[in-house]
Amino acid sequence: MTLDEQDKAIIAELQRDGRTPYAAIAEAVGLSETAVRKRVMRLTDSGVMQIVAVTDPTQLGFARQAMIGIRVSGPLEPVAQALAALPEVDYVVITAGSFDVLAEVVCESDAHLLALVSDRIRGISGVRETDTLMYLKLQQQTYAWGVR
Repeated sequence: MTLDEQDKAIIAELQRDGRTPYAAIAEAVGLSETAVRKRVMRLTDSGVMQIVAVTDPTQLGFARQAMIGIRVSGPLEPVAQALAALPEVDYVVITAGSFDVLAEVVCESDAHLLALVSDRIRGISGVRETDTLMYLKLQQQTYAWGVR
């Protein structure tokens, strides 16, 4: 999908605040409210962007967040797909570097994290080794990297 400058401007406005009314976006980017609404629908329907509520897991009863580095023997895609299917996993990437796959997880407790890693993640065919990096403090989380 090709994005024009107005699409990019709409995305930038929504990255600043996903709750911005279409009327305010329309004024900022020089389009009608109807045109903005249609463009936002096209951008979301095509998968270019999502508009979601970003939460703080610790405020919702999830006491433990971690990034798990995974070394794999064999094909990476099946392992990444199996990880993505786990409800505790909110982020999966195939990487180049020390780990083959990284998975971010959100758990209710240390016991929950232990069971997830020991039983379910290490039980995935092809998982050779894991390294769990527990989060102590979220210093920054941003989604406003703009568009090119």
